[in-house]
Formats: sequence, C-alpha cells, structure tokens
Amino acid sequence: MISWKNFDELAAYDKLMGLGHKVDLTKEMAGENGAARVAKYSVPMAGDMTYNFASKQVDDEVLAALTDLAEEAQLVDKYEALYNGEVINTGEKRMVLHQLCRGQQGDAVVADGVDKREFYTEQQRRFSEFANKVHAGEITNAAGEKFTTVVQIGIGGSDLGPRAMYLALENWAKANDTFKMDAKFISNVDPDDAAGVLNSIDVAHALFVLVSKSGTTLETLTNESFVKDAIRKAGLDPANHMVAVTSETSPLAGNSDYLDAFFMDDYIGGRYSSSSAVGGVILSLAFGPEVFARFLDGAAAADATAKNKDIMANPAMLDALIGVYERNVLGYQSTAVLPYSQALSRFPAHLQQLDMESNGKSVNRFGEPVNYMTGPIIFGEPGTNGQHSFYQLLHQGTTIVPLQFIGFKKSQIGMDVDIQGSTSQAKLCANVAAQIMAFACGKSDENKNKNFEGGRPSSIIIGEKLTPEALGALLAHYENKVMFQGFVWNVNSFDQEGVQLGKVLAKKVLAHETDGALKAYADLLEI
Repeated sequence: MISWKNFDELAAYDKLMGLGHKVDLTKEMAGENGAARVAKYSVPMAGDMTYNFASKQVDDEVLAALTDLAEEAQLVDKYEALYNGEVINTGEKRMVLHQLCRGQQGDAVVADGVDKREFYTEQQRRFSEFANKVHAGEITNAAGEKFTTVVQIGIGGSDLGPRAMYLALENWAKANDTFKMDAKFISNVDPDDAAGVLNSIDVAHALFVLVSKSGTTLETLTNESFVKDAIRKAGLDPANHMVAVTSETSPLAGNSDYLDAFFMDDYIGGRYSSSSAVGGVILSLAFGPEVFARFLDGAAAADATAKNKDIMANPAMLDALIGVYERNVLGYQSTAVLPYSQALSRFPAHLQQLDMESNGKSVNRFGEPVNYMTGPIIFGEPGTNGQHSFYQLLHQGTTIVPLQFIGFKKSQIGMDVDIQGSTSQAKLCANVAAQIMAFACGKSDENKNKNFEGGRPSSIIIGEKLTPEALGALLAHYENKVMFQGFVWNVNSFDQEGVQLGKVLAKKVLAHETDGALKAYADLLEI
C-alpha cells in the first residue's frame, strides 16, 4: 500500500538530518584515496554511459541513509504506480504517461476507452509514414517540389525539449548520412523571433509544424498567424505548408488548414513531451523515423533501470537522492548542469524547465504547505565556454553550487586535429577532468586572490559518444530524477499552475481591462 507522506514526516528524514557530518572532498579526492573513490562510486547507465559521483559529498554512511529514504518513501513503488496508470498528477487529476511513448513497462493502461500504449504507437507510425513520404517527395509543396526545411512553432515544452534534441543530433546525423531536412524553431511571441526565422529560410520549400495541445496557446497561435501571413505574401496557400501536433479534441484536429494532424493528450505534460509526437514529428522529419526510434530505445532502456530498488543499480534514483541530500541536508540552493559537448548547448535550458517547472512547488500534492526546501535553481552552459564565463563564482564565490558534468570520450563527427601534442577532443576531456579535481580539492595559496578552498561537489555522466540512444537515455535519466525527487518532497511534479497567472493578467492588459499599477506598466509599454 503506497503512502504519500511529507519528507519531514519520514524517519529517514530525521536520520539524514542527524548525520552531523560532511565529507571533506579536499582530503577524500586527493591522491590514491581519490582514485579509489572514482572506482568505487560509479554506476552504469543505459545508452553506454556511466554515472560517477565520487566527487559528491557522500560516503557509505550517507548512502545507507539514502537507501533507507528510498525504501521508506516507496520511490520505486510510486514509479510503478505511475507507469501502471494511477492518477499521479493530483493537481489536474490525471495519469502521467509520457513513458508509454517509448515502451510498455507494466500493465496495459486504458484511458477514455483506449489502450494508451497502442494510441501512442499509432501516432508514431502515422508521423513516421508522413516523414517518409515527405523525404520521398510524395508529399510536396503546390509546385510538386520537395520540402527542404521544417519549422516548429511552439513554446515551453513544445520548443525547449525538441530544440535541444535536434541540436544534440544535428551534427551526428550529418556525419552518419541520416540528415534529411534543416529544422528551425519559432517560440517567442517577440515578432523578431518569427521574422528572423522566416528571413533565414525559403518559405516555398518549408513545412511548418504547429504544436499546441489545447490549440489555444496565445503565443503559438500568434506566431502561427505571423507565419501564415508570410506564406500568403509569398503567394502560397498556408494549408499546403502546415501540420499540427495537438489533442484530438482541439480546434486544430481535423482542420482543413493543415496537411495532417498528429495527436498527444493531457496525460503527457509539455516538458515531458519530447518522446511524443511533439518531438517525434520534427525529429523524424529532420533525421528520419529510424533515428527517432533509436532515441526512444535509449529512453526506454533508462526507464527500465529506474525500476530497480537498489540505488546502486538505479542511477536516476541515486542522482535524485544525492540531490535531495544536497538540497535539504547540506542546504545548497542551485545545481549547475555543465555538458562538455557543444551538441548539448540547449540541454541545460530544457532541464531548467523540466526541473524548475516540475518541483518548484511550496505545497505538497494535497495542497498543504511544506516546511522544507524543494526544487533547486537549475542553470548551465556547455564547457569549455562556461569556464570563461561563470566558473569564477563556482570556484571562489561565497555560494557552493553542486555541479553535474556530462562528457563523452569521442566526438560526434570524428573531425579533429592534433595541436601542441593533443587533439581538440583530448583537450575537451582534459578540461572536464581538471575541473572536477579543481572544484573538489582546490589549491592553497598565501595570496588569497589565488586561493581555492575546494570542497565543491560534482558528479559526471560519461558516455562513449552522443548517439540517439545515449541522448534518449540522458533525457529519461533526468526526467526520472526529477520524478523521484518530487516523490521524496511529496510534491506534484506534473502540474504547473505557476505559469498561469501571468497569462491571465496579460490577457487583461491586451483587453485594456486594467487599473492601478498594472495599467501604469501597460501605459509605460504603450500597449
């Protein structure tokens, strides 16, 4: 029987809070002791990757306490309830089914009289066939010419995840002869965003994918109108250039304004939608359905590891629990995600939404205030660029920020050159190894400007190469990490009421139904 309790109501909470010690990384990571930790604190992941947490401030005593927490909080049991179709999204009274897009893990889930796994599989089959027809020239523009560019119009989860996934695989696809079409993205209601994209493409050979589950998202519909106006000005019919990704009940479904419509539903939240038609349509058009299927395989493999009750065989749960320890016991407020891979340049931005929109809550899943910290602030940039930006604060600032590095042994493309005795890839990997040790051990110097205290915790996910399978596994790892942390904190990780108030007030401003300071700000902006 599952019990939903607040974190501070658990016996494991008191045990963690009573540990009364913090691992001294400057000692633990130095010399042979550090080498032993690197070998010991390493867990295999799906996608041919490894999660190494040697440079986190944990030891066997902390891990034992975290194991007790995982068991008492019934983390794997709650995950099983989620994938078997229980109503986990209590705020909106919905099931949470994004994992069904990439495989059946438990019982058949039936909702609205439909087997949801079959529904998602059918949508994947439909958009795969559509993509193949576009690539083969069976679906063309009015002149019978092939589409060469695909443009996604969406915002939030309809943009951040798919954009990050596209950028992550773009160069890999080009190097492996699976690149089919250029992809662009329009998200911001700022007209400069849409105009910039439209000015960079040949509209006559562009296919636009409008993504809105409800079919009523203000920013997305505004950008759709902007795009349709540009298509008409080019002497073209927008209906020949647009498809929709939406729900079956939205006004976009069965609409003659679109070449076709592919469906999702309310059981898949926007920030969890990259493995649904939201990501599948554009990624299949850009790289081919086979590549998207490989991406799903990697995510499914990571989902399978999340079912293991042994935290040392469940990297997502282990990562989540260490994050809880850092947030609630050590009191760290932020986490930096630092991919040493240019292909993952927008991955931290996606994780910002995934994590902060999911666990940025101050009430539990029953609407009652909690008395402990929940989700951290997430930020990040790719290395080595970040080293020349904000790492100064990370190394010597007054705030300790836990770090999550991501690195790959091999480059995606294979192009490289030997400069000063080593390749660019070797220099990249050397930098991430050096940063982990610099953060952990620091450096003593009588000149306090050059003194590094060390003791800055980090983990690293290491892979062979960023492939579709590795990317899918990486995405699912973080989705499951966020889910497990939400279970510990007893918050609903699957609603996002915090984004709604601003939308309501914006509509009032546009309707000129304002007074007081809101009207004053509207006047300042000449609305």
